[in-house]
Amino acid sequence: MSVSICSALYSPLNLHGVLASPAQSKSAFWSSSMDGESPLIVILVPTVKTVCCSLHQSCSVQWELYKVTAVPIAHISLHPQREQGKLLSQTDCYVSLWLPTASTDKFQTKTIKNCKDPVWNETFYFRIQSQVKNVLELALYDKDVVTQDDHLFTVYFDIAKLSLGEQVFMHFKCDSQVRSEIRNGIGWHECVCLLFCLKCYLQNLSFFSFLKLLCVCFCVGSLEKEFSFKVQGSYEGTQDIMLGSDLVFGFSAPAKFHYARYKQPTLDVTLPGKKRHEIFFFPDLYSSPDHLDVRLGFDLCVQEKDFLRKRQNYVAPALKKVLQLEQDLLDHETPVVAIMTTGGGMRSLTALYGSLRGLKKLNILDCATYLTGLSGTTWTMSNLYRDADWSQNDLDKQINEARKHMTKCKINSLSLEYLKYYKKQLCQRKTEGRKTSFIDLWGLVLESLLHDGKDNHRLSDQQRAIDRGQNPLPIYTAVNVKNNYSTLDFKEWVEFTPYEVGLQKYGAFVRAEDFGSEFFMGRLMKKVPESRICFLEGMWSSLFSLNVLYIWNLSHSSEDFWHRWTRDKIDNIEEEPLLPLKLHELRTRLFTPPGPLGSALRSALTDRFCVAQEHNFLKGFQVHNDYLENKHFCRWKDTVLDTFPNQLTQSEEFLSLIDTGFFINTSIMPLLKPERKVDVILHLNYSAGSQIQALDQTCKYCSEQGILFPRVDLSEEDRKNLKECYLFDGAETPGAPVLLFFPLINDTFQKYKAPGQKRLESEMEDGEVDLYGCCSPYSTYSIQYTEKVYDRLVQLGEYNILNNKDLIMQALHKAVARKRQKKK
Repeated sequence: MSVSICSALYSPLNLHGVLASPAQSKSAFWSSSMDGESPLIVILVPTVKTVCCSLHQSCSVQWELYKVTAVPIAHISLHPQREQGKLLSQTDCYVSLWLPTASTDKFQTKTIKNCKDPVWNETFYFRIQSQVKNVLELALYDKDVVTQDDHLFTVYFDIAKLSLGEQVFMHFKCDSQVRSEIRNGIGWHECVCLLFCLKCYLQNLSFFSFLKLLCVCFCVGSLEKEFSFKVQGSYEGTQDIMLGSDLVFGFSAPAKFHYARYKQPTLDVTLPGKKRHEIFFFPDLYSSPDHLDVRLGFDLCVQEKDFLRKRQNYVAPALKKVLQLEQDLLDHETPVVAIMTTGGGMRSLTALYGSLRGLKKLNILDCATYLTGLSGTTWTMSNLYRDADWSQNDLDKQINEARKHMTKCKINSLSLEYLKYYKKQLCQRKTEGRKTSFIDLWGLVLESLLHDGKDNHRLSDQQRAIDRGQNPLPIYTAVNVKNNYSTLDFKEWVEFTPYEVGLQKYGAFVRAEDFGSEFFMGRLMKKVPESRICFLEGMWSSLFSLNVLYIWNLSHSSEDFWHRWTRDKIDNIEEEPLLPLKLHELRTRLFTPPGPLGSALRSALTDRFCVAQEHNFLKGFQVHNDYLENKHFCRWKDTVLDTFPNQLTQSEEFLSLIDTGFFINTSIMPLLKPERKVDVILHLNYSAGSQIQALDQTCKYCSEQGILFPRVDLSEEDRKNLKECYLFDGAETPGAPVLLFFPLINDTFQKYKAPGQKRLESEMEDGEVDLYGCCSPYSTYSIQYTEKVYDRLVQLGEYNILNNKDLIMQALHKAVARKRQKKK
């Protein structure tokens, strides 16, 4: 037996989908509750096939109650020629309404059978919040009793277009091209809606609270019964509690639900047995504290700002010494220098050691403020930051330790002993509440390949290596993806530092030690032990997250050929009357789902073998009504879903994280945040194949996004025969950083063992480093080197840095001059 109890019986348990107060979010990107109540929308949907109705409240301090009545006065003509079997009968249609910012439930009309011109007359109620982006989705379905209901199309309507107190007749229609395409599937549609808005005052409500139930039950029958409590949309969802022999649910076992005080939830109670039960509920309501465990804002965190002040004490003297300046550099004259690396498996791990040793010998390592990496270079970085003073000491110890593991036999990693260890570790992660995958197993394999035994090091432990500003701040990168979308269509940059993990696009960050824990509306709900860093390394270098489309792109310049199969069919549809469109408002759109063949092909192209999944710390958040006007969001607004707020990351249960190289093999994006004010970037490239491809892709991406980046102008001759280093000063792009580009090539190293020191005849063999040949030992997928192969690559990486000292000094001088000029 099931009992549904409206939350209004106890107190206004209106689920509230906002995230933070204005004081907690300088960006004002996420919506805020202010101290008010959400308005009520009443949507009346009669005589209509598809309904598109909603409204926008005025942004006043007090929330207001709205009543929206939609009365369509035109019908929809349907042409049922979707399937052969349905030519003999009319469609059995119903309309689904979903406003996720107001309710977790999807509402639907009754099904009108055997009718091509169906008419409904039903009323739906929503309570909405003016500061969030409210997009109503109205989907038309053809009911099928045998197979899954056919999804014909969905209309997306931004209710912010409608003003208070006005009566509007809305007529949505497709243009001729879209109408023709839809007719080939099911039929075209036109509908007219009457929207009427009323308003009235409601009392203030807090935006987040939790409910604790104390239930006293009297029942006839056997004891020890199990009761099920459910609050749809709450963090807990459903809780099952056993009734004790005293027939009382006491405080020792209360049912707690954390929910948004905004969406009008109901408490559903499922009772055991079929006999009559009499139940008395005594709910206690609590408002949550204002403090959020998710940091909202695009500024740097307090810890990173403190690090920058301390790092200044190392960088300024080092630059003065390296550049042979007569006077000390003032704070505003000291450029921010960053070392940026690319991925490339064990090749990038090895070459980075050489590059860093070269920078150390030039005393430039102390001039760097940031060090970023992805894929294989994250293995080098995580090894280095175990030593709290690694950049202040000689790097030979770390290089020799890495040599030992690079040259050891790797077969032991698949021994029975290790397999048992892997299983035990994976079971432990599952017990902790994590969602395990093959990526976690890959991380454990990496641990065995690069270390002796279990490595208990964690990302937050690296704070010890930067607490005095003694080393550059490490930043590790990944991208968040979405199922059924290619990385060209959907990806979001994720950065990891010893302080925080966050998504740049949303301005949302959590402490490094809390990453992987469960959050709801910015609150830490369930603390999960911090992952050992080997699991993060597996995710940062998840070569198993490829899909067919990525393999295609390896041999072709773009995926344009496959776009008709991998992208959603979205069309703008006309409105009559044409409502004025403000900057923050979205156009009305029509989504036409693909047929069975299109869906199957899209899945075949975009499905990834596996991805690393972590609990989404954006869960329960909703985007602000003006989010598209936020300059920080627009900087990283590069996905096909950015104008579909209901489908952005905050709606997902898990983050799906993969190697950044599956989009662009670069870790440069965190350095292009204006808040970090990076002046010089040393681009250390370790890619396989084309050495310029990742840089070209970065330039194109930055140009499309409006991100300041120097223009890369290489002649055809240079592209065919690359030099060891290029300087792009960004003079044509004011505000762009100076870029030093180091491709991984073997040029003068073949004849010189050190800058200006030629090789003897007997030493010429040491200069032979086959980086990219078909028999090269440096393949991205090679996991074992000989000592000679390892040493030569380290020496090559070091030599290419040392041999281009003059260009590095030129870049640093230019950066200092710009800083001084800017101050004048």
